[in-house]
Amino acid sequence: MSILISVSATASEESAAIAERLKPVGEVCMSGDECAAAPVAAAPAGPRSGKEVYETKCFTCHAAGVAGAPKMGDAGAWAPRIGQGMDTLYTHALNGFNAMPAKGMCMDCSDDEIKQAVDHMVDNSK
Repeated sequence: MSILISVSATASEESAAIAERLKPVGEVCMSGDECAAAPVAAAPAGPRSGKEVYETKCFTCHAAGVAGAPKMGDAGAWAPRIGQGMDTLYTHALNGFNAMPAKGMCMDCSDDEIKQAVDHMVDNSK
């Protein structure tokens, strides 16, 4: 009988180990659902500055020059773009241009926030 208990305990431990390995790594929570996971960060309370937008969104491409994006601070790369006028730069940033998608994929950015980010990059790239 003691062998049966030992075998049963081992099988139970093995089942628990299998269940642990197979459990989901996370859960999906929709807005309004009560979930055990940590809450999602709230949307910004007010408009973000151009510097904030650049440092959290635009830098991904404009710090490294990804896909031809002019690097912030590179006056030579920015000069011809600045020469086209700010309205053109705003239009390209808002609607996309070449490899850059609309709003640089910052779908939670307002048009004004995007324009401020453009201003920030231009001001720091002359």
